[in-house]
Amino acid sequence: MDFNLSEEQLMIQQAARDFAQNELLPEVIERDRDQKFPTEQVKKMGEMGLLGMMVDPKYGGAGMDSVSYVLAMEEIAKIDASAAVVMSVNNSLVCAGLEKFASEEQKVKYLTPLASGQVIGAFALSEPEAGSDATSQKTTAEDKGDYYLLNGIKNWITNGGTATYYIVIAQTDPEKKHKGINAFIVERSWEGFEVGTKEDKLGIRGSDTHSLIFNNVKVPKENRIGEDGFGFNFAMAVLNGGRIGIASQALGIASGAYELALKYAKTRKAFKTEIINHQAIAFKLADMATQITAARMLCFKAACEKDAGKDISESGAMAKLYASQVAMDTTIEAVQIHGGYGYVKEYHVERLMRDAKITQIYEGTSEIQKIVISRSIAK
Repeated sequence: MDFNLSEEQLMIQQAARDFAQNELLPEVIERDRDQKFPTEQVKKMGEMGLLGMMVDPKYGGAGMDSVSYVLAMEEIAKIDASAAVVMSVNNSLVCAGLEKFASEEQKVKYLTPLASGQVIGAFALSEPEAGSDATSQKTTAEDKGDYYLLNGIKNWITNGGTATYYIVIAQTDPEKKHKGINAFIVERSWEGFEVGTKEDKLGIRGSDTHSLIFNNVKVPKENRIGEDGFGFNFAMAVLNGGRIGIASQALGIASGAYELALKYAKTRKAFKTEIINHQAIAFKLADMATQITAARMLCFKAACEKDAGKDISESGAMAKLYASQVAMDTTIEAVQIHGGYGYVKEYHVERLMRDAKITQIYEGTSEIQKIVISRSIAK
């Protein structure tokens, strides 16, 4: 692997870093406190090409590589993990799935506005009784000839209250089990569709997490993605790629906390010297730096394999599993290094610690990642 970033990649990294510092950092604490969605900031992210980074320009995307995506995600998540997950979902779960599997008509109608940032999308898989076990779909899509009748409830949907288009996974033929599952593009304006309760979350409080309710929603046949029964395979393929996004988000949370802890340790004095000169603190920072670098390399590896067209089920799972653990470990230590100051909102690290936890849960828990990895290495 070439560890030298290209000039274009460095420019993308710097642009994302500048945007995060100038547009996301102001009022990030207030947005977290008030559970306020970063509407204006997300709009600007779309204008910068950050919401459809890897999509072909003919569909409104920026046509970038996956390493650039990792670099940009890390910089955004350093400052605002809530904005980063909006970016991750739109890129990895919505746009990527549509570009790879949707029909040409679907790409023109839906992918183009999503990739160009005119609107944002959501991916609706999880249900009250179907999280890690994605085969246990209770949401149904009854085939009515020229349309499907969609009924059910989806839970924990990122961008749930602000999306315009939703990719919804539903069971069409229960007797076929996972082979009877389909994926549909659903428009927010359709009759029978309702955005439900907004979740009051521990972290990523600026992101928009809702339940979704479908009550006899008519979905045209042309809005099914792929052949009949393709929905489960579609969801698993999309989640494989999505793990790179969440791994990069976790990486950003970790590196953001590390940078704050390092800066604090260089200025805070105890026992007549800066605390970085005390081995107890210096060794914490050494561990943090090493683990973050290792997590970044795993993210880069998965991204390079994705661009090379390789199967990334194992590398993506490894990246997400490790980066999410590093995010938790690093943010906890960052709070510890800050001492009492780390426990108050003004110093940011307590928010990063709360944000870190979800990276071990959504888009496949750490336990699911271990299942994926163990099955892969057993082959």
